[in-house]
Parts: sequence; C-alpha cells; structure tokens
Amino acid sequence: MIKTEFGIVENIESNKDYSNYEPEKYHCILIDDSLYIDDWYDRLILMKTYFHSLSCPAYGLARHGVTLIPPESLPALQDIVISDKRINEDEHLIALANKIQEAINRQKYVIHFGA
Repeated sequence: MIKTEFGIVENIESNKDYSNYEPEKYHCILIDDSLYIDDWYDRLILMKTYFHSLSCPAYGLARHGVTLIPPESLPALQDIVISDKRINEDEHLIALANKIQEAINRQKYVIHFGA
C-alpha cells in the first residue's frame, strides 16, 4: 500500500512551512493512495489548497508533498470521500470522512501528507 495521510491542524500559522513529515502530530488517518487518489484526481484538482505553506496557493493535492486544505474546501473533499462507493468496505475511508467532518465542524485546516 502506498499511503497518503490526512490530519487536522489545530492552530494554522500563516508563516509556517509545514513541509516536515509529522503525521503523529496531527493524528492522521491513512488511506491507500494508489486505490483512491488516482480515482478522485479530476475532482481533487478543483479544490483550492496550499502546498507546504499558506504562501503557496494551489489546487488539488501535492501528491508527494504536503497540502493544507482550508475549511472552505473541506465540503468538496468530504463529498469526494463519502460519494466513493467503496466507503462501506474500507474502515479507513470511514475514518477519513469522520476526520473531515470534525474539521468542518471546528472550522480547522486539514493537512495532507502525500505518498
């Protein structure tokens, strides 16, 4: 499995570079990149995001880097995850959907560590 990980940033810092790989700090949920991200790619690239820091606006996910997903983009990500027909077969997708919902409820950024 090629893993990709998602977690919640408690306090986003506007000048911080989030490039360091710290999935435990953000209590990340991992999913299989090769099973899901490729299938979701056309929808993911429509989401406003940031690569490594808030000073680098982008769209989609940094496949081999760090992405910051702002609260306004989380409903789109949530829709991508919960509309995947495999969600009932993979506990990791359910956990990811729950993590995204928590971030939406709390108006927090989600951090993504690419494969």
